[in-house]
Amino acid sequence: MKLIIAYIRPEQLNAVKKSLFSKKIYGMSVTNCLGAGRQKGFTETYRGVVMEVNLLKKIRLEVGLPDEKVQEGLDAITAGARTGSEGDGMIFVLNVEKTRRIRTGEEDGTAVN
Repeated sequence: MKLIIAYIRPEQLNAVKKSLFSKKIYGMSVTNCLGAGRQKGFTETYRGVVMEVNLLKKIRLEVGLPDEKVQEGLDAITAGARTGSEGDGMIFVLNVEKTRRIRTGEEDGTAVN
């Protein structure tokens, strides 16, 4: 079992979901967040005051997958999130020790399929 955590641009969320759905990957958790990376933010003038905005809006997407579907998930997220410019995001893959579906008690691979 693996947990994929992806930080993507908010405007790319629909494309990423569509790409994941095409691979029959439906279970995901989506969270709005702020972050800083290579983009380093931007400056903006508001009522004559120059402000530096260095935390940009991002989406945190979490997907739990069995080992055999991890590459499909990575490829789908990458395809949906890529715009070709800096700030497209990052993907992290973590090992998951145990998974249990609350309703049925299924564990590990059968719990996430």
